Amino acid sequence: MPDLLCKPFGTHGKVHEITPARAGWRHVGFSLYRLRPGETAAEATGAREVILVMVEGKAAITAAGRDWGTLGARMNVFEKTPPHCLYLPNGTEWSLLAETDCTVAVCSAPGRGGHAPRRIGPEGITLTERGRGTNTRHINNIAMEAEDYCDSLLVTEVFTPAGHWSSYPSHRHDEDDFPRITYLEETYYHRLNPASGFGVQRVYTEDGTLDECMAVHDGDVVLVPRGHHPCGAPYGFEMYYLNVMAGPRRNWRFLPDPAVKWIIDKDG
Repeated sequence: MPDLLCKPFGTHGKVHEITPARAGWRHVGFSLYRLRPGETAAEATGAREVILVMVEGKAAITAAGRDWGTLGARMNVFEKTPPHCLYLPNGTEWSLLAETDCTVAVCSAPGRGGHAPRRIGPEGITLTERGRGTNTRHINNIAMEAEDYCDSLLVTEVFTPAGHWSSYPSHRHDEDDFPRITYLEETYYHRLNPASGFGVQRVYTEDGTLDECMAVHDGDVVLVPRGHHPCGAPYGFEMYYLNVMAGPRRNWRFLPDPAVKWIIDKDG
């Protein structure tokens, strides 16, 4: 099995490139660019649909035969303002010119040509609180099931306060048995504030055949091929992650770990 913890392979240019072949699965792809003003990036989507997420900074984007103007507003992801994003179907090309220092995520999954190119956000994205107590976190839904923007992709941002847990109570989405549960591969792109900090993420199955607990640092990506996958942010460091999910169908149905289901029952 591939390593679940992926470190950036540089500090500038393309610093992550996670393909289905690299991850050992079939659906999710994730790349990340870190660019300086005046630098460019360009790709063809091929057989895959893509959501470009302006994690930080501003860039002028041309894609699918159109000039989309400048996307991006927040200079630091922990401003927590809604992101500027662009959806592109399979069979298109995109290019961007960085206008400031910028961080651009390229989220991809198999495309079927069922949706047109479109801007996503900042309009229509509202930071939403979820959970209780030290399980409270804040969500920017970019393209989840309620947003009919994509053929396969499910994408969201999560901000976890210092000392809190997230993707918790533990849950899994690793069986193709809709509506009981769906099979969704998933990546987590992590950021920490301050950047010198760390978080923790455990990926495990109930039978123990997979059980890895990782210290995640600013800029790391974690692969979740199956099993439960909770995260924790230590006191003093808040955590951000960008989730990308995809599978045979675009529905998010999950089951909790029986060991923590009582928490869901208690909190309602």
